[in-house]
Amino acid sequence: MATDMKQYGVFDIIGPIMVGPSSSHTAGAARLGLVARRLCGEPVEKAVFYMHGSFAETYAGHGTDKALLAGIQGIRYDDERLKQAYELAEQAGLCAEFVPKDLGKVHPNTVRMELTTKSGRNFTMTGCSIGGGSVCITELNGVEVTFSGERPILATRHTDEPGVIAGITAILYAYRVNIGNMQVHRSDEGKDARMYMELDGDLPGGLKDALERVYGVKQILLLHPGDIS
Repeated sequence: MATDMKQYGVFDIIGPIMVGPSSSHTAGAARLGLVARRLCGEPVEKAVFYMHGSFAETYAGHGTDKALLAGIQGIRYDDERLKQAYELAEQAGLCAEFVPKDLGKVHPNTVRMELTTKSGRNFTMTGCSIGGGSVCITELNGVEVTFSGERPILATRHTDEPGVIAGITAILYAYRVNIGNMQVHRSDEGKDARMYMELDGDLPGGLKDALERVYGVKQILLLHPGDIS
């Protein structure tokens, strides 16, 4: 899977203002957790983090575990509460496990998250921290994607029947929103399907409400870059 998302300048290398010690192992990890939390759409009750490569070797010393755990609780990388991620998780009834695992030919700073929400829904996300606090999301609920988190992400859950995707894209056209890339996955024909899009530009007000009115749409999640920046 491709992980080289852009050319980096000096400020990308220095990294963001954050709770340390590392932009790759702390800030990037917290951003990955935040993406997962936003796309879950509800609080997490159980989390298993499969840590690959450098993440597996150094996560305790670099605070990667605290950063990921803080992120899935909605805590940003520059929030001092990141240091109390374990205590806050215990107070919230959130159970977490960190498992070193070889995830194959992926970036060394990669983590796979298997999350269970308060309502019992399961959610998976794989992503990597590629330097300077930047991230790349490579999998969502079994669907291979390539999202940087620098553009808006639209996630839908809808019935697998003719016309639903066309209805969604028609709304995007009406609001003049361009689709950067798109992936669709269905578990069984005629049942639920999921779609993930990376969108260009700022999203107009009212878009989410319009998408939720499309026949067959069961859930709409919109993640703006500001939600994880």
